[in-house]
Amino acid sequence: MSLALIALGGDASTLEHVARNVLPDAMAQTAMLLAGVAVLVSVVGVGTAWLVTAYRFPGRGALAMALILPLAMPAYIVAYVYVEILEPLGPVQGGLRALFGWRSRADYWFPEIRSLPGAVLVLGFVLYPYVYMTARALFSVQSANLIEVARTLGARPWELFRAVALPLARPALALGLSLALLETLNDIGASEYLGVRTLTVSIYTTWVNRNSLEGAAQIACVMLAVVAVILWLERRARGARGFTASVKRPRQATPLALSGGAGFAAALACALPVVVGFAIPAALLVREAVSRTLRKGVPAEFWHALGLTLAYAAAATCLVLVLGAVVAAAVRMVRGRKVAALARVASLGYAMPGTVLAVGLLTPLATVDNALANAIRAMTGVSPGLILTGSGAAVVVAYTVRFLGIAAGGIESGMSRISTHMDDAARTLGRRPGEILRLIHLPLARPALASAALLVFVDAMKELPATLLLRPLNADTLATAVYAQAARGVFEDGALAALAIVLAGLAPVLLMLRLSAPGGQRGPAEPAEAFALEDPSGLAPR
Repeated sequence: MSLALIALGGDASTLEHVARNVLPDAMAQTAMLLAGVAVLVSVVGVGTAWLVTAYRFPGRGALAMALILPLAMPAYIVAYVYVEILEPLGPVQGGLRALFGWRSRADYWFPEIRSLPGAVLVLGFVLYPYVYMTARALFSVQSANLIEVARTLGARPWELFRAVALPLARPALALGLSLALLETLNDIGASEYLGVRTLTVSIYTTWVNRNSLEGAAQIACVMLAVVAVILWLERRARGARGFTASVKRPRQATPLALSGGAGFAAALACALPVVVGFAIPAALLVREAVSRTLRKGVPAEFWHALGLTLAYAAAATCLVLVLGAVVAAAVRMVRGRKVAALARVASLGYAMPGTVLAVGLLTPLATVDNALANAIRAMTGVSPGLILTGSGAAVVVAYTVRFLGIAAGGIESGMSRISTHMDDAARTLGRRPGEILRLIHLPLARPALASAALLVFVDAMKELPATLLLRPLNADTLATAVYAQAARGVFEDGALAALAIVLAGLAPVLLMLRLSAPGGQRGPAEPAEAFALEDPSGLAPR
């Protein structure tokens, strides 16, 4: 409602300028970026998932886990790294000139990283794990009977994949692809740095550079329509399809052994995404962070940004956990379609790009700020200034809205493993719903609470668009500090902050690796890969 009111508040000239000069190019760039990322994450995610589940080859076990690692890398950091490596003055082109005796760019051709294809490659190799995890989970639990019957009927490996495995995994693939596209739509750092003028970048430049909040809101309304289309396509792709397995753990098909050249090719195909999406960026970050720290020490700005980042993330995590527990408890204790529908609405924030949230939250928060300031001034005679937007509370509110779906979905999943007989027994003993939640649900769902807290905390540390637009002046977090250094052309000075973000991002990835390892913590009769099907966005049906 706030976005609509702000957008309608603009004059006709603003709307005409946006419709004629901004939206056509931004829509075209966004559509091409989404299409390119969709193709790349589907090919890489599905292909690698099928290789590690259907075949045995050298290094298969390690690669199956390592393929998740790019999730720890924010896309904007990977974009900054590859520009440093592939720009004309970078090591790659410098080495080529030295090797072949070229003197300038006029002597040779080299692909431009600051381009739409460059953005597709960067975002694709960072976001493919969303598809990989859901595809691998479904491929792993598919019954061996289906696979073996197809083999006995003469199905070749490609026919087996295309006609049996892929159709069965379609619901999970639609979910993973939609999550990757929503993250692409939310991205601002990589797209802007690589010269792709998406809707997100247009919202930021219209608001900050052109000082037109109304124009930014008009673009944000269009972006909401794009989000709705992605969600509709995800629903349409899944349709009424679901995946049902036996109550008992299904017998998995025996992977086929690949040796010689075929085994080496499979290992190389699985290793390439890990190297491009994680290993190379991580190596450069470690090198730059260590070299600059040894030469100049740790700058005071880093500690200030780290403290502010931890404070924002911790405050948002506490608030999100409380609200997530309330939502999950309401779904469990108050049965009915209305409560389920409200819980789904509460989880939709994850689908909202950070720039859209920032524009939409600004007016309500400013209204509350002004009301508080007027009340305090009337009572004390002292003007307190901007309380919410000036203290960083606006950033915490944006984090809460955006990441509530992660906590609510995770806690609800954890509570679903608690027998309802415990609730009935507690009620017969006279316990009220609040006491049941405090004494039974929360203690038994503690692992789910811890996992949700970790995911929310790390995502809040990495969040750039909403932080960039709602933070107080001169209050940089680690993400905005890295963004500012890259914008000034000295990304190396922000390498330590970028490395801190990546190290924080490794925590939930390591948790997923531990859960997917043999003997990891999981429920009875559940394959470890089922944990990859948890839907933090609230997009999938419970």
